[in-house]
Amino acid sequence: MKNVKILLGGLLMLFMAFSCSTPNGIDEDLSFLGSSVSANHNGILSISTDNSGLVVITPVGEGVSSAKVTYGHGSATPVTLKPGLSTSHNYPEGSYTVGVNYYDIAGRETVKTYPLQLIYVAPANVTTTRNLDGPIMTLTAKADFANGFQVKWGDGGTNETPTNMTGSLGGTFTVAPHTYAPGNYTLTVIALSGGAAKTTVTYPVTVFAPFSLPITYENPIQNYNIGGTFGDVKVEQIPNPFMDGINTSATVRKYTKANGAPGWGGTWTPMSEPAGVPIDMNKGSKIKVMVYATESGKSLNVELEQASGGLANQVIKVPVSKANEWVELTFDFGALGVPAGTTFKQLVFRYNDSSDGAGEVIYLDNISQSN
Repeated sequence: MKNVKILLGGLLMLFMAFSCSTPNGIDEDLSFLGSSVSANHNGILSISTDNSGLVVITPVGEGVSSAKVTYGHGSATPVTLKPGLSTSHNYPEGSYTVGVNYYDIAGRETVKTYPLQLIYVAPANVTTTRNLDGPIMTLTAKADFANGFQVKWGDGGTNETPTNMTGSLGGTFTVAPHTYAPGNYTLTVIALSGGAAKTTVTYPVTVFAPFSLPITYENPIQNYNIGGTFGDVKVEQIPNPFMDGINTSATVRKYTKANGAPGWGGTWTPMSEPAGVPIDMNKGSKIKVMVYATESGKSLNVELEQASGGLANQVIKVPVSKANEWVELTFDFGALGVPAGTTFKQLVFRYNDSSDGAGEVIYLDNISQSN
């Protein structure tokens, strides 16, 4: 029995020796790895054109078993990739060097660098929504390729600091509402690419002064067309066609009563909206109006409406005393017993309300208040 055990042991050792020398039919000669060198390396950089700064980096090469990518911006820790995979990074506008370390199956390293330059394009198709409610402007903006927006309201002087709007690439940008003083301004909206390129658009802005007496038709920040007309009456501001006598001002209001227009037609002007100043009898009970008509005798109505204290509408009619020249008509509301301190929110003009229109044209100017 002892001899058999030794023999079996010897056979077992012989089998193990044979097995180790040719495992699964593969011998110990690994010299073929020496010829498996990676080659034809390249770093494919796919650069977005939407100003996001996104760059997709794909290392390629023959015989590459892995690669490590260093972005050249941000973290210096390389990203390890298997063959055929990519990595991405968002870059600001500028010049960078992307590094790629290639490794073959034997672990040998090849280092390559690739220059990368990002130039952002100027935003296009800038659109804005502007809403002026009295003196308060609300603004939103949008543009293709815009990474940001700035606004100059136009009332901050020549060195006005731009206000940044909030939003994100491809979306709508907003900013807090802005309150103007009455005046004329240039609103400037700047679409930013995120780099040097930008696109600027401008808009005129007129913020009207609160409507009040006197009415001269000369103030560029007064909205003389606030209110409206009724009964087929037309009004418009025009250059003074009769610049002589008591009225040499540049602009007047032309009042036309069309043929067949009802006698009750006229104009109305709200004296309190937006943010206007009502007519206050404490400032004087008389309303004066300069009038030019081509015929005398027909009356102009001045009517004060929407009184404080529940007082009824007040109406005074005064005939035009002379034709073909400027005259000043006086409407004395004190003579009607209007109490001191009464205010009126609406001013109405009507001409020759006793008859339908015959195509009359008159001109009004310099509406004032006095004692």
